[in-house]
Order: sequence, then structure tokens, then C-alpha cells
Amino acid sequence: MTPVSAATERDALPSRPGAGARLTLRGVSKSFGAKMVLDGVNLHVPAGQFLTIVGRSGCGKSTLLRLIAGLDEPTAGRIEVEGVSEGRARLARIMFQEPRLLPWARVGANVAIGLGPAADPTQAFARSRDALATVGLGDRAGEWPSILSGGQKQRVALARALVSAPHVLALDEPLGALDALTRIEMQRLVEQVWLSNRFTAILVTHDVNEAVALGDRIVVIDRGAIAADIPVDLTRPRRRGSPEFARVEARILDYLLAAAH
Repeated sequence: MTPVSAATERDALPSRPGAGARLTLRGVSKSFGAKMVLDGVNLHVPAGQFLTIVGRSGCGKSTLLRLIAGLDEPTAGRIEVEGVSEGRARLARIMFQEPRLLPWARVGANVAIGLGPAADPTQAFARSRDALATVGLGDRAGEWPSILSGGQKQRVALARALVSAPHVLALDEPLGALDALTRIEMQRLVEQVWLSNRFTAILVTHDVNEAVALGDRIVVIDRGAIAADIPVDLTRPRRRGSPEFARVEARILDYLLAAAH
């Protein structure tokens, strides 16, 4: 793990809105009562990297993501985002498995929620329009969520996560409920947005194919610890049917199947 110096601890937050922030976990553990979910995790994620996290159900993937996003605190250890251990939630945004849109608010207002209650209404409207345009829904701001398809709702959820120009975007299996073609389209959209903005992206997924398609690097979690940390040296956009893609996918599956025994 790359060491963080005392000078780094005093660094300012990333200077450009939306610029990727480096992320460091030092001996992070999380327990709920007597149940240990994460046990001494050490991890360094360089600024702007796309990290994917895979593992079997119940291994601690989503718990790790919530800790990174500042939605929860570790039982032991330390998490630093750009050298800062406090205030992670203002640097990171999370996109959940479900869109979690407010049915009584129009699409644009749902996106503006990502700016917080103190945002200037005029600026919030303009920024939510821009974020919707980024995900291909620039003309849908005045509509109700109920008329959108599942894929469109997830695009709105992505726009809401992006509207504040986060330094870290945490994605908790947000594409799992989509049909196969819509899922691939959303994967490509997430990749395009990341390439344009270069925030640090951390995706938790059960789908090994998705992990290889998007990740610069894949971390395998087993029983609350990192079992493998594998770089993905494939050019973008990734060719899913290529022998190189298949070799990386097979390697990850080998780790996951071994973890089952």
C-alpha cells in the first residue's frame, strides 16, 4: 500500500470539482455486534482509478462501499479520502441498487436533491439539466418518475449522483435489475461519464463480466478480507468476446469459485 506522508495529510481537497480523489484504507474492520463483516482491510486507490469489487453474497462488499462513501464508520482502522479522514460524505456520492427517486418530485427536482437543501434554486435547476443531458435525458426534467423505464430511472439516479461533481463515485450494484441490453448500455454510459470526468469510481458487482468491462483493477473480497487484487490491462472500449477479456474473466471466476470451498 502506498504510504501517506504527514504532508499529504495536510493537503487541500482536490482543486478541480469532480477531479478524482485518492483513497486509502488502513486496517479497516467493521462488525455488527459479534459478527465481523470486514477484517483488517488495507487498500489504496489512486485518484481517477476505476476499481471494481466482486465477491460472493455476504462477503462485505456493500459494507465496504458504504464505509468509503461515508455512510457508515469503521469499527477499527482508518479511511482517508485525499488524505482526509473526516467528511468523506461531501467528497463522495453513492448510486444504489434501486433508483430511490421521489415519486412526488419531477425528474429535475430529483436530480437537484444531489446538491443538498442549501443549493440556490436557479443554479440547481441549471445544474440538474446539465446532469440529465450528460446521461441522455436532457429533455425529461419536467416529467414524473413514474413514466420512466427502469433504465431511464437509473440514468436519473446517475445524474443525481453526478450533479455535485463528486470526487469519488461509489456504485452499489446499480445495474443488477436491468435487462441484458439495457445493462450493457448503462455500463457504456458509466464508462463514458467516468472517462470525461475522471472521478475515482468504485463499483460493487456480482457480475464478473461487468467488473472486467469497466474496471482498471478488480478486488476480490472473501470473508471480509481482500483475497485478490488484479489489474486489468485491456484497452478501452473492452471487447467482451476477445480472448484477452475471457482470460481475465476466467481468472476472477477461479478466485470466486475457490472461495466457495
